[in-house]
Amino acid sequence: MPPELSVADPPLSPALDRTPPTVPTAPRGRRWRWIPLLLAALVAAWAVPLAGHALHREWLLPPIVLVATASLLRGGRTLLDRLMLALGLLLGLTAIAGLVFPVWPWGMRPVPLTGTALTALALAAAALRRRPRLPRPGWADLFPLAGAAAMVVYLRQPWQRATDLADRLTVLGMGEDNWRHLALFDAMGRLDGYTFVDPAAAREQITAQLIYYPQGWHLVTALLDGFLTPTGPRVDALVAHYFGWTIAGFGLFTLVLIWAAQRLAGPIHLLHRTVLTVVVGALVLGTQLPRLLNAGYPTEVLGLTLTVLIATLVARPVPGTREQVVLLCALLAAVGFTYYLFLPAAAVLVLCWVLAHWREALRRWFTVLTVGLAGAALALIAPLLGVLRAGQTEALVIGSSQAVEGWRALIWLGGIVGVALLVQVARADPAWRRWLLVGVVGAALPLTIAQINTNAGVAPGYYFVKGTHLATALLIVGTAAVVRLLPVPRPGLSWRGVGSTTAGVLAAALTMTVAVALCGVTGWHRSLLVVDEQTWAQRWVHQDLTLPSRVAWVCADAQQRYPEVPGTTTLVIDRGPVRSYLISLCLSALHGTTAATDPGIYSLPFLEPDRTDIIVRRVAGPVRFITSDPKGERRVHRMLRDEPALRHRLSWVPLTVPECDVAPSDEPPPPTPETATPDPAEAACPLPR
Repeated sequence: MPPELSVADPPLSPALDRTPPTVPTAPRGRRWRWIPLLLAALVAAWAVPLAGHALHREWLLPPIVLVATASLLRGGRTLLDRLMLALGLLLGLTAIAGLVFPVWPWGMRPVPLTGTALTALALAAAALRRRPRLPRPGWADLFPLAGAAAMVVYLRQPWQRATDLADRLTVLGMGEDNWRHLALFDAMGRLDGYTFVDPAAAREQITAQLIYYPQGWHLVTALLDGFLTPTGPRVDALVAHYFGWTIAGFGLFTLVLIWAAQRLAGPIHLLHRTVLTVVVGALVLGTQLPRLLNAGYPTEVLGLTLTVLIATLVARPVPGTREQVVLLCALLAAVGFTYYLFLPAAAVLVLCWVLAHWREALRRWFTVLTVGLAGAALALIAPLLGVLRAGQTEALVIGSSQAVEGWRALIWLGGIVGVALLVQVARADPAWRRWLLVGVVGAALPLTIAQINTNAGVAPGYYFVKGTHLATALLIVGTAAVVRLLPVPRPGLSWRGVGSTTAGVLAAALTMTVAVALCGVTGWHRSLLVVDEQTWAQRWVHQDLTLPSRVAWVCADAQQRYPEVPGTTTLVIDRGPVRSYLISLCLSALHGTTAATDPGIYSLPFLEPDRTDIIVRRVAGPVRFITSDPKGERRVHRMLRDEPALRHRLSWVPLTVPECDVAPSDEPPPPTPETATPDPAEAACPLPR
């Protein structure tokens, strides 16, 4: 065996990863021995979660289910391989089970969920006659884990600097969508499942705009959050847990990228594993991908993670056609429930695997047909509801200012990785040819969207950029082809050994230095893949929290001073309609009242005093305005004076904002007659940033 290979590494070719031999049938006299083992496993399946609940250690139950699931799979050669496959399977099954949670008696309670999952695993082990077995951990497992851990530590810095609720809302306020995702995350914890299963009940908990939104991420995080014990006030715990799951999701995304790159590369030297980990991490930080944190797109992050898992299984399938089909279909269904923009690319990749392995598929035709049809049907539920019931195709023609960065990723990364893959295609390993196909499919998605935009008479925009995120992620994994071209250090005291070791170390150091520098990680050089001087990661990590933003401060203070009043719709009037909109959006998410505030927030003109007048007309029942701007107070006074009949349902409470304690909003309101003239108090109180 060459010195750079390891028995713990994945095989170079799926042909080497054959289906394990069939377990010989036990003699008739011994067949009964499995019955006591099954009974013991069924008892343990419920004893373990009950013990965890009694000891207040419910957070240990999800890892136990993950390890138990991994022990029954047979794909993958390393322990991390097995755990990643088990995680993908559990994510898919959880997304599917979300259809059942709202209608079965126990919702998403930890003990029934864990007991049912472990019971199903015990029965599956008995049916498949598989004993729990895990590969030994190896050095190869540490590189993806270390890279993901470093990414999480780095990206958590803003939260560590946040000292109070206003600072934390400032961090989340970088992306307006965070307020909607926070509200949906909170509502799904109360509804115990998807909102579209019971739309009538959901309309009392969440804004109508989110009932048919893809909710795979919210379901998984709300389910896992039920295993944690909240600490502190409800709002503080809600915000902290939401942020924690958001960062954890990006960490999982990074872990999957590094793991997929190393699995694609096959057996490589430990030095090359280091290079690959650094290159993948640098590209993640130097591209548009961290913008998903800035803008508040946690669902897209999970959608990317699931699609990369599918692509990895297509390039390097697991042994056993049945296990491969179940994994692919479970992941495909999860993509549909989570972020179905990537569903066409994921479905094409799965179809490519079926066509390439048609002989194996014919031998297992019943499994392929039944599981495939079920997976396809489940994957289409959320897209059909979103398109037919919510009209979610309108954003296909929305523009975006980040289209240039999307083109840069396609051109620069596509060119470098494409050349390396073409060089690797000459090798015997078919995984490189498959990943070349994966890259083509990934690039075809944004290019198709760009053509749709062009046909509609607009420049490639919002969804084109999101499509380039998928292409970027797949191309980052494809950098394994570049690393495989580096010289391999060979041990030995001969001149050849010393020369090859020196060349390998120098090439590795040069590759890492170039990747880190050109991706703008250290600041020595601006990233070639973004437009601004700062990368998206730097803008996220180094955001100024010296003073909270005005939106965050007003929202936090309003939440603390004016709790929710049942039966009354609470909205905020601040300086300018855009700030009023953002603060009301934030406050309704914290109060859990997005269903009641929906008519007073969405589909309104950003012009005053028209906006306030329309709010009063559209919102039924009592309305309470929190006024943090004197002009807003005067508008409410004028309305009450001109229409005394409004006094029985319209009220207002003041909220004084100390101008020298807050920073101006990152997104100032548009110039209107009310906001075009600077406020004298703000002009007299300069605010540092």
